[in-house]
Amino acid sequence: MLNVAIVGPGLVGSALIEQLVAHSRSPRFASLPIAVVGIINSKKMAVSSTPFAVGDLGEWKSRILGDSASAADLGQFADQVSALKGPTAVVDCTSSDTVAELYPHWLSKGLHVVTPNKKAFSGDISLFRKIQELTTPQGPSVYHEATVGAGLPVLSTLNDLVRTGDKIIKIEGIFSGTLSYLFNNFSVPGATQKFSECVSVAKASGYTEPDPRDDLNGMDVARKVTILGRVAGQDLALDTLPVENIVPDALRSVSSADEFMSRLPEFDEHFKKLNDEALASGSVLRYVGMVDGVGGQSSVKLARYPLDHPFASLKGSDNIIAFTTERFSNPLIVQGAGAGAAVTAFGIFADLIKACERFGVSS
Repeated sequence: MLNVAIVGPGLVGSALIEQLVAHSRSPRFASLPIAVVGIINSKKMAVSSTPFAVGDLGEWKSRILGDSASAADLGQFADQVSALKGPTAVVDCTSSDTVAELYPHWLSKGLHVVTPNKKAFSGDISLFRKIQELTTPQGPSVYHEATVGAGLPVLSTLNDLVRTGDKIIKIEGIFSGTLSYLFNNFSVPGATQKFSECVSVAKASGYTEPDPRDDLNGMDVARKVTILGRVAGQDLALDTLPVENIVPDALRSVSSADEFMSRLPEFDEHFKKLNDEALASGSVLRYVGMVDGVGGQSSVKLARYPLDHPFASLKGSDNIIAFTTERFSNPLIVQGAGAGAAVTAFGIFADLIKACERFGVSS
């Protein structure tokens, strides 16, 4: 059995628990035994030598992390789950730098790591390299498909291309569901909404971060581009990657999201001019990240694409990633929902299955 210990059971972690509960009730469980044995949040933790009961997992907040739970301590949590019988995967569902820095310690204790947390793979490259050094074919492993594109097969596709010896020429994509939604609605022929109105609708619909500047500054896309570049063999870093911040200069330092939203209409003409110029040239605006596998000119920026380009016809908040390689001169395209708790949890679950299969885990 593959033991699963979940760190940070928020929206994504809760969705993963739901999927694992459903899995435990399915015929698939006999050949892919994966069970939750540990949960820790910022206040409490619980570890069991046997899988938590399905009924308890359905009410984990009260039944597992209730009054009988211990005070949260990540060090003790790792010690306890590493002492369990059988292979154990720690699933980090946080977005914490501090937790990401613990991966080498977890790996050294024989724990596998599965995570959607981008920090370890896009931050200090020395941490990324340390994780690579500690990951061995027969020993502990790291799976992070969900760091780029949530449940979309983006990193697995890239890994397959690299491992089969294909040459990566370019990886280009719309990696932000928020920015996809904004420009798919703002920059299309016949659209009438102002940019600030599009942002307001996106915020009200839950597509943006509480402060939309955290989407518009491009850093989330930059982290994903950095991860892709590193998996492709490049030493990309956030501090050297050119990133276009589309938050107007005057609004970058305002004190609150509310003030930002109230003043954003002042800059509607700026965005209208950019859009009008694009449309006049038969193009649309899309916010795109690009890994340049040949010329070393990787970037994150607002760019124009002709109306017949796949990026121009994207709908809703979908992600789209195009791999141009020596073998795939006509790009290999991955497209679909790249955000949301359910699809992110799916990506984590799929990685857990890979770990289960790789190490021949049986019930």
